[in-house]
Amino acid sequence: MLKHYETVFIMTPVLSEDQAKETVSKYKKMLTDNGCKIVTENAWGLRKLQYPIQKKTTGFYHLFEFQGPAAFIAELEVAYKRDERLLRFLTVALDKHAVAYSLKSRNKMKAVPTA
Repeated sequence: MLKHYETVFIMTPVLSEDQAKETVSKYKKMLTDNGCKIVTENAWGLRKLQYPIQKKTTGFYHLFEFQGPAAFIAELEVAYKRDERLLRFLTVALDKHAVAYSLKSRNKMKAVPTA
């Protein structure tokens, strides 16, 4: 059975736009190659960090919400730890309430007209 997860990682701000896109596509491919179904993906862009990490004060944030096998999460996090382009990462399992909230907020975003 596939569980719902949300993973967010912060890439170092010294990456070029192409390097950042390549990093994101690497992890997207890793998710899909391991039987995960990506529910949503969100690039938050360059944001200020709460505190310096490796002497960096900003980072590129990217979020994936996906359904996948529980055994894969350890493999994903090992890949994150080995990647020097990532400053931090966090993967959490979503319960039914978090999944419902996420769906509701995605639908709300679709309903908002863009100017």
